[in-house]
Amino acid sequence: MSLIVDNIPSVAPANQRLRLNVLRLAFVAALLPMLWGYTRWSEGPAAILHLAGTLCVFAAVLGRFWAILYIGGRKNADVMRDGPYSLCRHPLYLFSTLGVVGFGLLLQSLTLAIGFGGAALLVLSQTARAEERFLRGKFGEAYAEYQSQVPMILPRLSGFHTRREVTFRTDTLRRNLFDALVFLTALPLAEVINWLHSNGHMLKIALF
Repeated sequence: MSLIVDNIPSVAPANQRLRLNVLRLAFVAALLPMLWGYTRWSEGPAAILHLAGTLCVFAAVLGRFWAILYIGGRKNADVMRDGPYSLCRHPLYLFSTLGVVGFGLLLQSLTLAIGFGGAALLVLSQTARAEERFLRGKFGEAYAEYQSQVPMILPRLSGFHTRREVTFRTDTLRRNLFDALVFLTALPLAEVINWLHSNGHMLKIALF
């Protein structure tokens, strides 16, 4: 893999600020079921859910890092078709959704995992559609062809392909690395919430 540092222009994604604000509001709204909901699973299934959640969170971090390596500073400046962008058109959104599903599983609740994942997928799908209107206008038939061949967020594994070498910008990588690592905070946060529930410090509402 070769490394370059250049002056490739970076265009801000469409509706990026709106997406972040909506997700923040959704997280605040989710605090109630997170804080008061507790799992009714027995110890064995609960441990499996917790393990699955941990794997999902780490997969989200690695997946977002992988996507960032490919897109670099070229988001909205080029039609990327390789690596994670051959699986789906918005792999960053795919792995973000996987991360919030993992958080729900860390809380040992399928209800929260499905709810968090569904809400994230709904918000990010709407954002992706807005971004794609911009990209379709900018790249025309090149992006229309990409849309016809690659799914939006849910991946198609059979379509994977990549180049032999990939270049990326170190400054963009540093800026976006923090966003990927933020998902790791789900691990200690879930542990704190589970500890509060198990020690009777919160009102409990049963969730599966």
